[in-house]
Amino acid sequence: MDDLLTERLALHPLTAPEAARIAAGDRTPDTRWAADYPADGERTGARMFLRACEAVGDPQPFGGYEIRLRADGLAVGGIGFHGGPDEHGTVEVGYGLAESARGHGYATEALRAFVGLAAAHGAALVTANTTHDNVPSQRVMTAAGMVLVREDDELKYYEAPSAR
Repeated sequence: MDDLLTERLALHPLTAPEAARIAAGDRTPDTRWAADYPADGERTGARMFLRACEAVGDPQPFGGYEIRLRADGLAVGGIGFHGGPDEHGTVEVGYGLAESARGHGYATEALRAFVGLAAAHGAALVTANTTHDNVPSQRVMTAAGMVLVREDDELKYYEAPSAR
């Protein structure tokens, strides 16, 4: 599968060997990673992707992706689906950026592209959630066109109405 390109980003679909390197934080001299990538969230996402590969084979397009800057190919984060569409056509997405890459709109740009990718592959609805204190993530989801649909004591839940 080819990279999903946005104006400034290349969302690179992970392979199992790439995910294993991210999960292990296995940096080599030729690795094109931001100095603070991968963070714990990207490593967890890579492990989730590897479990999906073991269970169902390559889950793409509903798998994990590395967020790379188009200008230089530097990996600055990750974004991925938590599995393929359920019986209602709903997919959940999670994302994270290296601290050094935050504040540039990359997460919003990647999330918008993911909503479109999900719709293009038959998903009826894209969901995501975040904690009450993660205001930057709430802003990302809103800026990407998602709307707050409910909340509980722990989380705020968002949906992308454009994917319906």
